[in-house]
Amino acid sequence: MDLFRKKSIQDLIKESGRKEVSLKKELGAFDLTMLGIGAIVGTGIFVLTGVAAAQHAGPALVLSFIISGLVCVFAALCYAEFASTVPVSGSAYTYSYATFGEIIAWILGWDLILEYGFASASVASGWSGYFQGLIAGFGIHFPKAISSAYDPAHGTYIDVPAILITLIVAFMLTRGAKESARFNAIMVIIKILVVLLFLGVGAWYVKPANWTPFMPFGFSGVTAGAATAFYAYIGFDAVSTAAEEVKNPQRNMPIGIIASLIVCTILYVAVSAVLTGIVPYQLLDVKNPVAFGLNYIHQDWIAGFISLGAIAGITTVLIVMVYGQTRLFYSISRDGLLPKAFSKINKKTKTPVVNTWITFVLVSIFSGLIPLGKLAELTNIGTLFAFMSVSIGILFLRKKQGPPKQGFRVPFVPWIPILAFLSCGYLVLQLPSITWISFIVWLLIGLIIYFSYGKRHSALGKE
Repeated sequence: MDLFRKKSIQDLIKESGRKEVSLKKELGAFDLTMLGIGAIVGTGIFVLTGVAAAQHAGPALVLSFIISGLVCVFAALCYAEFASTVPVSGSAYTYSYATFGEIIAWILGWDLILEYGFASASVASGWSGYFQGLIAGFGIHFPKAISSAYDPAHGTYIDVPAILITLIVAFMLTRGAKESARFNAIMVIIKILVVLLFLGVGAWYVKPANWTPFMPFGFSGVTAGAATAFYAYIGFDAVSTAAEEVKNPQRNMPIGIIASLIVCTILYVAVSAVLTGIVPYQLLDVKNPVAFGLNYIHQDWIAGFISLGAIAGITTVLIVMVYGQTRLFYSISRDGLLPKAFSKINKKTKTPVVNTWITFVLVSIFSGLIPLGKLAELTNIGTLFAFMSVSIGILFLRKKQGPPKQGFRVPFVPWIPILAFLSCGYLVLQLPSITWISFIVWLLIGLIIYFSYGKRHSALGKE
């Protein structure tokens, strides 16, 4: 059946190497690790830690982060083998084209558009809030009408700071992957230094008495905390969208994916241990728990640095999410399932410039005008769906062509992919029903686009 027509891995690699459409190979293992840390360490470490401790896990939040980190490691190992075997832009979408066929690849691609699109928009909104909070300390204020998304009841109509940061990120991405990666690395180093500053100061104020009871909500609280904490790890999959711009992808892709995940897990566990050690967990249900913790121990001067670190952290998340969205559009368009404008490459910078500006317009509309609210949860269901597909895809790939002869290979197959699939499936079931309904509606819209445009224009179908 032509709905399940597949691309061979050899054809995918050959197609990505065609000079007139190819992206520039200029990223190394360090660039990829920084991209991964840039995507993962953001609002998760500066916002989520407090809510998860106060509402779900208490001091046992360290176990929640370890559990969700393990779930991500299982999925990351599967991503690493795919990224090494199929070093082509497009992440889970491209992998599915080679293993499951066109219709499943389209569904996954459409699902990832949802993930990156809403993640970019919600991150831009979060950046706007932090930035306005920081400049308010200097007595600078945006007019209320242009300070937040459309809400006439509160006198706000458009979030101009969110649109401005998206414009800056889009412009930077049109300059080339290496320039973007360099700026991202500087921002990542700033936010890691800020996190280490918090740990260095906070460690002296830890009271072990605050860690008892260690598990106030029982083990079910720890698993609920893990389901919440999982969303702090979303983003490492965006590293795999860079595959086509990587020097020696067989070696560098697995290093970038796994190293970034390990670094972030260590940072999350350390921050949650120190935070629950200096502040009783019941008090942490606030939007800025790290800064709140420093205020609690009367280290107010460092709280300002934390705001700066949060802005740097959220900026890097936005860079990686918009980057992932543009490379995804590029891959789907190259296959004919979206209009050709999305895969047009600038001859000078070797970047998809038109597609980057289209992404800017879409993200600006969402972040500037629409209060996202619960729609942010669609990011989570989209990511988990992609993780499950990649995990089960490894089993299909191994059955089809055996273990890879070079590059990275997942250990303990089939157990690691099965564990990844089941653990992500468990977390998906923790999401509210309204998220499932919204997700199904989104997929139905995607199927209408596929059958009305994609199926007829598919490059593989024309062959």
